[in-house]
Amino acid sequence: MAAQSSPSRRRFLLGGLGLGVAGVGALVLGWGVLPPRQRLHGSAPLPLHDGAVALNGWLAIQADGTVLLAMPRSEMGQGVHTALPMLVAEELDVPLASVKLIQAPNDKIFGNVAMLKDSLPFHPDDQGRVKALAQWTVAKAARELGVIVTGGSSSVKDGWGPMREAGASARAMLLQAAAAQWQVPAAQCRTENGDVVHPDGRRANYASLAQRAAAIDPGTPVLKAPRDFKLIGQPAPRRDTPSKVNGSARFGIDARPPGMLYAALHLPPRLGDTLSAFDAAPILAMPGVKKVLDLTPQLAQRSVSCAAVVADTWWRARQAAAALPTQWKAGPQANLSSAGVYAEFARLLDSEAGYAYHASGEVEGKAVQDMRRVSAEYRAPFLAHAAMEPVNCTAQVKDGKVMLWVSTQAPGIAVDVAAKVAGVDAQDVSIEVLLLGGGFGRRLEVDMVAQAVAIALQCDGAPVQLVWTREQDTKHDMYRPAALARFAARLDEHGRIASWDNKSVSGSITHQYLQRNFGLPGAGPDKTTAEGEFDMPYEIANQRIAHVIADSPVPVGYWRSVGHSHNAFFKESFIDELAHAAGQDGIAFRRAMLLKHPRHLAVLDAAVARAGSAPPGHAHGVALHQSFGSIVAQVAQVSVENGEIRVQRVVCAIDCGIAVNPNIIAQQMESAVLFGLSAALGGEITFQEGKVEQGNFHDYPVLRMGQTPEVETIIIASAEHPEGVGEPGTPPIAPAVANAVFSLTGKRLRSLPLRLG
Repeated sequence: MAAQSSPSRRRFLLGGLGLGVAGVGALVLGWGVLPPRQRLHGSAPLPLHDGAVALNGWLAIQADGTVLLAMPRSEMGQGVHTALPMLVAEELDVPLASVKLIQAPNDKIFGNVAMLKDSLPFHPDDQGRVKALAQWTVAKAARELGVIVTGGSSSVKDGWGPMREAGASARAMLLQAAAAQWQVPAAQCRTENGDVVHPDGRRANYASLAQRAAAIDPGTPVLKAPRDFKLIGQPAPRRDTPSKVNGSARFGIDARPPGMLYAALHLPPRLGDTLSAFDAAPILAMPGVKKVLDLTPQLAQRSVSCAAVVADTWWRARQAAAALPTQWKAGPQANLSSAGVYAEFARLLDSEAGYAYHASGEVEGKAVQDMRRVSAEYRAPFLAHAAMEPVNCTAQVKDGKVMLWVSTQAPGIAVDVAAKVAGVDAQDVSIEVLLLGGGFGRRLEVDMVAQAVAIALQCDGAPVQLVWTREQDTKHDMYRPAALARFAARLDEHGRIASWDNKSVSGSITHQYLQRNFGLPGAGPDKTTAEGEFDMPYEIANQRIAHVIADSPVPVGYWRSVGHSHNAFFKESFIDELAHAAGQDGIAFRRAMLLKHPRHLAVLDAAVARAGSAPPGHAHGVALHQSFGSIVAQVAQVSVENGEIRVQRVVCAIDCGIAVNPNIIAQQMESAVLFGLSAALGGEITFQEGKVEQGNFHDYPVLRMGQTPEVETIIIASAEHPEGVGEPGTPPIAPAVANAVFSLTGKRLRSLPLRLG
């Protein structure tokens, strides 16, 4: 995939988007009043061969009737390589099995509009004109940016329009081609299973019509009504399962271009340290070693300071890199500690008012001052991504061209950084995006791409595969931010929440991400810091939800469900505290604050009804949370065994709009629950003297099979636009478990991970 982007234009637009709502007015001027860019036809033809005929920028028909779909989203286990083809197959009237995926070129029509649109910090209940204008403008800017990225639980949400339109448009073209060939009105024809059919029995397959159809203007695509869906809504099997079972699936680490060498890194012992010297001589004498390189001068801010060893096998490269004698200059984080991070957080909460993301009424006005006050403080740690496939990238720099083989969530950004490091135009960079063995946000980063290209530049045209160790991945991640949150609420004489005051502090992912990957300074509010707090559905008259951005000395990045991952724990735990303080059942307490939110009520009631009563010696904990457009309620069944928290069962109800593939939704809820439960029970990255104290799964544990609960998923029927699925199941699990622990033991756990000791 060759790049066709404009970095300077992208930087300008991203700078405007980084200003959030404040930047909307500037973006509207000039181009903002023009119609949005279309997403059906690319700026260049699809890269096809063997006689395939393109019908638009997304679809082509091969001679054997196979439908080629340009796929711009990365498959990292979330099922998009099944769900997205279902959208096309539905509208095109072809069997799902006949759709074959090809990699989408780096064209603006494939940019992720929904992900950027969802970054605006509006409350879900806000239906005002300002929100509508801001969303329209940012969506238009996203079309201009055309950033191809997979994240934010946005793939189906974003593809719902353009992919269905691509299928419907192609279907209309094929219908008209058959009608012209038979000299009958198109209205007399219909489509089924890849054929156009006439009532008199005539039938033509799509392949025979494709050449004629390609010259036809289909007009405005007419999409099927949901009542006519035959595939959407059905639990279709995952298309990637067979290859993953039989071993033929190709992940990033499976790239094997001819003549490939292997590289391993020697990374700094502490955050911020800079490589000052190394002795290459003894390493070059080791078997198989080809080169010892200092990458620091080439990488600038795109990577930590590091050295690399290139060898004929990865194990030899790894052993040599570990043995490399090095000297390091201490950086400003040499004395960094977790205790110091939280102390700074507390100082900021004491001294700063923060940016108010949502406010209504007066949280400490005269009307509530004499009411009972309840307060609490919660905290969450830094977390690593710990994806099963180690961080890796394979790169080749030869004859002024760069080729990448990489499992990435952000191919467009990977191309840009490769071009900068290699000193070539983006058009001279090609990329093959392979399957991701887990992403969780880690593969939105492109540090491994910059490192691999910097190494390949010095390897005389040979392709080089860079692989990190598990310890390097744990100790040099871009972590989920740590956070500290304070709550204060007033309860009236009926035990209802009269006022709600919440202020939290953490580092800003968006500020750091823009600086790392686009060279843009972080400025203004960052929705990801307060999402899950300011956008809660509970009907409380007096609210103030604010956040203070801390200048994080720790590199932070997007982690599955981002700010919701910890803010849901804070918010839903405090709701439970208030219910207890009011002497009320936590479920009834929530229901009384959702009278104007029937969808939330339905989700909560469905989960509670399915969960039933907890067996003796167990307790149920409940949490309700909305994220990425979807509403999720979870009931966790918990016991305490030998002082350890054990979760036996989780009932998860979700309203995600139209359920494109219920099978995948259930899988993603199970995955999200287990991912969140691993973090809730054991996930913690700590720092001492500038060093990460964890290194592998023995001290950064994930759930083992024997610890895995039964997860039951209820999908609420809906006719609304599809919303996110990959991430919304993660946020509610930690508070559900914590609330169950309180019910069982009387201990209120306000810090993650959850520990009784």
